Amino acid sequence: MKHRILVVDDEVRLADVLTVALEDLGYSAVAAENAADALDVLSREPIDLVLTDLRLPGMDGRGLLAEIRRLYPEVPVVLITAFASVRDAVDLIKEGAFDYIAKPFEMEDVAATVVRALRLNEVVKDNERLRAELEGRYSFDHLIGTSAPFRRVIEQVTEVCESRATVLLTGESGTGKEVVARAIHFNSPRSKRPFIAVNCAAIPAGLLESELFGHVKGAFTGALANRQGRFALANGGTLLLDEIGDMPVAIQAKILRVLQERTFEPVGGTQTIETDVRIIAATHKDLLQAVGEGAFREDLYYRLNVFPIELPALRERREDIPLIASYFLGQFVTDMGKRITGFAPKAQAAMMAYRWPGNIRELQNCVERAVIVARGALIEMQDLPRYVLEAGGGADGPATLPADIDAELMRQERNFIMRALEESGGVQIRAAEILGISERSLWHRIKKHDIRIVKRTTP
Repeated sequence: MKHRILVVDDEVRLADVLTVALEDLGYSAVAAENAADALDVLSREPIDLVLTDLRLPGMDGRGLLAEIRRLYPEVPVVLITAFASVRDAVDLIKEGAFDYIAKPFEMEDVAATVVRALRLNEVVKDNERLRAELEGRYSFDHLIGTSAPFRRVIEQVTEVCESRATVLLTGESGTGKEVVARAIHFNSPRSKRPFIAVNCAAIPAGLLESELFGHVKGAFTGALANRQGRFALANGGTLLLDEIGDMPVAIQAKILRVLQERTFEPVGGTQTIETDVRIIAATHKDLLQAVGEGAFREDLYYRLNVFPIELPALRERREDIPLIASYFLGQFVTDMGKRITGFAPKAQAAMMAYRWPGNIRELQNCVERAVIVARGALIEMQDLPRYVLEAGGGADGPATLPADIDAELMRQERNFIMRALEESGGVQIRAAEILGISERSLWHRIKKHDIRIVKRTTP
């Protein structure tokens, strides 16, 4: 679809020359003789860029710029002027113009300016689209559950969103702490600023300080240039310190200072940097117990525990299991191109009876595995992992679990793919049909498991 450009100039001949030249460059162009006509065009049809003369009868180009910025802030404006100076240019840019073109001009200069303005506008639109997708993904609608324990979580999230209070999320691994943290951010006044997450347990202790606070060139071996840390990157937004219970005590002191003074120094640096970051901390550990054992600073604990939210384990909100499982089912069915409409009653009952020690993350893995192996329109009992079926048949029965659930699911998925490839003689289209998934989905899984395909040849 062609970009549509509005040319505004009371010199009809110049406006005609510009519109014809722009159309020769592949754009769609329309002309207006004054600001009133230009605003009328903008109200009637989509315009991607406005080129306007600074001197116009009635409302001048500056006034038109102000109106466009007020009514159509997403439309870039380029001003054309015969009286350009450095001061004029600076003033026009400050007032919201994308750029200016000085008369007399070459069409090559106009074309280059138009390309830059439209390219920037596309980037802005893409960013807005991605942000809208993120905000939708982490809206309250995606915090799934109607049980009393989870309704309390939703209430607390609603209460804390508008404030800048530090939040401490606690709960077992896999209960959705990062999802809740993102929901708090994207429903807060900071939603248009960065959300940065750092897993304190996943980064070696020797690198964590630099990762959080940045470093200056030469601070240590391998510090070849200045580097911003997560606190600097999250300025104005939200920083999630996930698994903060695993943070070394020495770094806890620096976190405490940031919370108290809103300042920090990069590793090896002397310059104090101010930061405006909202902290959300998350942990599956009992921090009070860690305080008693000397593994966590008591003063930091109370700084973090301003607004605590405890996420319930999945076994404490069993009535939410069908809703969450259906949500994951919809995602995986779409990704894999399968036609599965739901869970058979016995399969759902088995899922409700299982204790889910891995919580929502384990349920997600279970549904993904079931979608891979299912052959019919419903997820049946035989499609569920064996450990779900062998859990003792009751809510409190002992679960027979593999040592590593994720590894077991990966192993089973690889086995199914290998069997299908063997049955199909290495023909991927046929193997995908056997598994009931799309060829593209099979290809991704073959790459994930690093499976080498050997096609059988008939003698």
